[in-house]
Amino acid sequence: MTRQLFICLLISGVLTACTKTAFTGRKQMALIPASELNQMSFSEYRAFLKKNPTLASGPEVELVRRVGNDIKEAVEVYYRAQGKANELRNFAWEFNVVDNPAANAFCMPGGKVVVFTGILKITQNEDALAVVMGHEVAHALANHGNERMSQLLLAQLGLTSLQVALASKPAQTRDILLAAAGFGTQVGVLLPFSRKHETEADEIGLYLMAMAGYDPNEAAPFWERMNRSSGGAPPEFLSTHPDPSKRSERLKQLVPKARAYAMRYPVPNSSKNRR
Repeated sequence: MTRQLFICLLISGVLTACTKTAFTGRKQMALIPASELNQMSFSEYRAFLKKNPTLASGPEVELVRRVGNDIKEAVEVYYRAQGKANELRNFAWEFNVVDNPAANAFCMPGGKVVVFTGILKITQNEDALAVVMGHEVAHALANHGNERMSQLLLAQLGLTSLQVALASKPAQTRDILLAAAGFGTQVGVLLPFSRKHETEADEIGLYLMAMAGYDPNEAAPFWERMNRSSGGAPPEFLSTHPDPSKRSERLKQLVPKARAYAMRYPVPNSSKNRR
């Protein structure tokens, strides 16, 4: 194959794999079929839960699942209203709590969410927990994992199918998935998303929590508490997040827009809205 032909095929493959993120409409590259990425994601999620002390019941579990389901309802209401409900067909929502003092949470591709007990000491209330869970779900909705995995596959393996990558370099492909989804190679350690992804997740998450009936004014104070909890050095959860002062200001500016989303896309089945 000539160099020119290879370049043409590469450009063609990337262009046909361009999509737009939910809410923001940003163009992104997503080379991995959602069904295949989610299959890998679900497998790693189950493995993570087996290796970590997962709470089966209790007030923390009830709280996380109640807020998580409210966020899920907001997602489904919005996607139905946009005529895009089919885009959620590969999601299999699940919300679990891991007994771990780290201030962390994550959402794997396909809607598999874990909240660490350590972050509940910082959220302090369900509105702030909705900030966290809306933010993490936003990463999955915006296909940030797929986008990062696509970039890593191109950089490390070249333009190839996921099946070929799995067959030829299964361990390397698994590491790429974990990195793309926010995991590190050690259990319970999260690799950071880019600042662009974090800022986008902040915005989308704010809209989701407001639609679900939670107070978007709780977002800025939560992230300020999160920053203070690090004692000056940002925890891994915040390692590539936006500058704290700029983040707070931007979130405050987005509150009116979040409230407009809540008015336009109300979620009647949300536990918060039913109270």
